[in-house]
Amino acid sequence: MLSRKDSILSFYQSPRDPLKREQKKEKKKRMQSLQQKASEYSGVDTNDAFAIDETNLFEKLGLQTFINLSTNFYNRVYDDEEEWFRSIFANSKKEDAIQNQYEFFVQRMGGPPLYSQRRGHPALIARHRPFPVTHQAAERWLHHMQLALDSSTEIDADSKTKMMNFFRHTAFFLVAGNELKSQNKQVPCKHAMAQSES
Repeated sequence: MLSRKDSILSFYQSPRDPLKREQKKEKKKRMQSLQQKASEYSGVDTNDAFAIDETNLFEKLGLQTFINLSTNFYNRVYDDEEEWFRSIFANSKKEDAIQNQYEFFVQRMGGPPLYSQRRGHPALIARHRPFPVTHQAAERWLHHMQLALDSSTEIDADSKTKMMNFFRHTAFFLVAGNELKSQNKQVPCKHAMAQSES
């Protein structure tokens, strides 16, 4: 039996709370909008992007494969001939970038939650907020990932296709999130608008 205090707390934390319900709906709508934009920009249907969930790629490929892929990828990124692209990663240590990426890939593709255990929720859009995630940057990132995948002999062709579809969709999901961030910066809150009118 719930105490009165627990009963009151559960009422306020309940999905029956109209504000929470509305916030959940709003968040779901934003997420769907970002997923639609990601599909539009990337040319990858959402079903194809999440085909990585049909197979446990971590069990199939193993930890070392993800470490090798991320190492190969970031070696290419840090050696990129385009200064504008290298500058995006200038404040990150390559070893940290490699670890963050392979731990996220492992977690997302069926393995243990290495990334979350060390860094918390992945929150991709929030974690990429400081970076200029543009269409051009996404294409350059994908260029290096495609080369890294192509040179990974331990990854079979079907897994490479599924992974690249996921990477392509996710890269443009981040572009859509970056655009949303830029739009939100341009729209002042109602309090700022009220102050500027007085």
